[in-house]
Amino acid sequence: MMKSPPPSFACHGRKRPACYGHLPHWARWRAHGGGRPLLAGIASLALCAVVAGCGFQPMYGGGLAPQLSSVYVEPVAERDGYELRNTLIGLLGSDGVANGKAYHLALTLAEARQGVALQNDATITRYNDTLDVSYELSDAKGSVLLRGNQKGLSSYNVVASPYATLAAQRDSDKRAAEDMAERIRLDLGAYFRRRK
Repeated sequence: MMKSPPPSFACHGRKRPACYGHLPHWARWRAHGGGRPLLAGIASLALCAVVAGCGFQPMYGGGLAPQLSSVYVEPVAERDGYELRNTLIGLLGSDGVANGKAYHLALTLAEARQGVALQNDATITRYNDTLDVSYELSDAKGSVLLRGNQKGLSSYNVVASPYATLAAQRDSDKRAAEDMAERIRLDLGAYFRRRK
């Protein structure tokens, strides 16, 4: 008895997993991932509805940008203070000019350096720098509206090259100042949000 030839599929001559010609139309659509974009869209819409329903609003949306940009950051002494002030001005969207600003932000920095890694000959190979920032937000009349404090820690290694050590220290201090600026911006945003 002769065996009948196998049925001819549209995918003959191709790798089977990549071909869906022998499947019904709806199965081919699903096999090609047709349902995934639809499900992803539905999930995104559901998530938006849930987030909107719980009263969530972005920190800097909804009219906070004008208030943040109307904060004048007063000059601060020392290199780290200069770095902190400039970073804050950028984060707040301000221009660094006092004229016409509704708020003034005064910053006070305290820095401490501590050797934390010693070799057998008492040579320090690693330092921790602590940056302690106190701030006061006042209105144009000088009334203090908000006081706060942020503390950060940065570390760097001491290497054979003094130049490389100095560069590592400055980079570490810059990162600490940027971190403090971001935290202060969050504090100011929360304050302005409460006042709305």
